Amino acid sequence: MTGAALTIVGLNHRSAPPEWRERFALIEAAQEAFAAELGDGMLLATCDRIELISDAGEPPRWRPLLAARLGVGEPELAPLLYRHDGAAALNHLFAVASALDSQIIGEPQILGQIKAAHRAAADRGRVGAGLEAALSAAYAAARRVRRETRIAERPVSIAAAALSLARDIHGDLAGSAVLLLGPSEIGALMAEHFIRAGIGSLIVCGPAPRAPQAAARFGANRLDLAELDDALAAADIVIAALASGRAVVTAAGVGAALRRRPSRPIFIVDAGFPPDVEPAVDEIDGTFLYDLGDLERRALDGRAGREAEAVAARRILAEEVAAFARRQDERRAVPAVAALRAHAERLRQAALAEAGGDAEAATRLLINRLLHDPSEVLREWAGNDTDMNQNDTLLRRLFRLGGDEGEPS
Repeated sequence: MTGAALTIVGLNHRSAPPEWRERFALIEAAQEAFAAELGDGMLLATCDRIELISDAGEPPRWRPLLAARLGVGEPELAPLLYRHDGAAALNHLFAVASALDSQIIGEPQILGQIKAAHRAAADRGRVGAGLEAALSAAYAAARRVRRETRIAERPVSIAAAALSLARDIHGDLAGSAVLLLGPSEIGALMAEHFIRAGIGSLIVCGPAPRAPQAAARFGANRLDLAELDDALAAADIVIAALASGRAVVTAAGVGAALRRRPSRPIFIVDAGFPPDVEPAVDEIDGTFLYDLGDLERRALDGRAGREAEAVAARRILAEEVAAFARRQDERRAVPAVAALRAHAERLRQAALAEAGGDAEAATRLLINRLLHDPSEVLREWAGNDTDMNQNDTLLRRLFRLGGDEGEPS
């Protein structure tokens, strides 16, 4: 496969309406069945993106099946889809694998999600040698980005910053109740940090399938969003990572919760995109509201440092994409080189046989026959007004010829 053969078609957290995010989660939960329907290509489905990755073009069933899964018509879906082909598709694949295209730059889950999708597609016989090579190169690029930059520290540092702030507000967290809304990947990562810190309890609140999956993963109780008011009243810490497209944690709801628990503050992390918490919540006494920007500023060395890491990561990706494309080009030359060597060997054997064992005569015969066809082609080109300057340059480059006399440089 060359870069020109790779195609990626899909939509993500930037191109899709916020209210579709729950539909993304439903597709993610049922991606095996969806992939089986497609028939071709590799399906990558997460709560942030749904993409088809293929080295055989876009299957005709992709768009109607995706529209049906999202519960929309194809005309509504079409303008929201992006499509990358060739070098642009390679760049996109490498950026996604390196978590540079994620909602939270550097988030650790995406590489594992790609590898799981890769295994599932391979099990169905849908990963050819070309796509396999592109994915392997993307994994290598992602490893290099994580090894040579601090990009991967960003989500972990954000979660650690949330934990540090919670301790500042509540002290020992052993008796603290945590409410997790959603959750998105960053919300789940924060929950992991709080669980390891020894919190008192965790409740997951949200719709299927994300909330039940998270509750099972963390061994937590699960509530429906209809029970959010009671959940807020019981929570000391809220991780709002629903990303439903609307603010589900309202000032009225938080105010009512505080009246049911006087003298007990609530620490709220708004990890939603778009925000899950009304800005007015920050004005209520007894609440401490932080968004991802607040946590990032606490965790890292300022915007300039983050941008420098992103620039370094993208430079690495550019180098890795170029190296992969070069290797693919070199592989395409292998059949021609093999044919040239076989042709030269046939001429050598014929020259030896004709010269009767006379090495000098065989050498002259071989040189004449090796150069006969190229000389004829060059004369033909010259007679057809071909750009001889270009051909001369190519000839000298192929045989590493030097100056006008043909001496080696």
